[in-house]
Amino acid sequence: MRAQAPGDRFAAIARELLSQPSPTATLDRIFAVAVESIRGCDHAGISFIQHRRIETVAASDDVVAKGDEQQYQFDEGPCLDAIRDEETVRSNHLMDESRWPRWAPWVHDNLGVESMLCFQLFTSEHSYGGLNLYSDHVNGFDTHDQTMGLALAAHAAVAIASSQEIEGLTVALANRTVIGQAEGILMERYGLSAERAFAFLVRVSRQENRRLVRIAEDFVKTRHTPGESSASN
Repeated sequence: MRAQAPGDRFAAIARELLSQPSPTATLDRIFAVAVESIRGCDHAGISFIQHRRIETVAASDDVVAKGDEQQYQFDEGPCLDAIRDEETVRSNHLMDESRWPRWAPWVHDNLGVESMLCFQLFTSEHSYGGLNLYSDHVNGFDTHDQTMGLALAAHAAVAIASSQEIEGLTVALANRTVIGQAEGILMERYGLSAERAFAFLVRVSRQENRRLVRIAEDFVKTRHTPGESSASN
């Protein structure tokens, strides 16, 4: 059977990542593909920039979870460098490293990690975080692995952007639906126009300091009009 050409392989990976049903599934598949496709990779994970903090949102195992967490604790390591300063960070032998004087010996002594390869996950519009590859071997990653990892990181960033956009649209559609249902109940109950029904929901949202969609959800579920005396005003 003819081996799959790299271009064909990554075309298949791109389609596979874009077809995942949720952002979580997309992240899980990215690190799984990294372990499957990059020869030197024994463990893989993804770090995200969330609310000005960097957190691990997907990991193949505890080696990644613990190794990443210690980077955040020490505020040093290849993942952080990839996200903050460089698109690609590679270390062939962590015990010879001077870039991360606390983290490198810790991850080697406690987790048995010998080499690292990290990539920034970004598109032309946004930086999401990093793809972190751990190897249990000295010189675990070669130039071919780095090339493969760069390609995977590029596809992964596009898939992440797409999955988040789709999730956002799905949530927005669901919110719009429940708000429309609440408007319809108010229109029928109080003889309001669509504009006045929506304005009423907005007013209650401000008065109660709660999100508009939560006001609508409660109303649709209970049929109890919040601030009922205001509805007919």
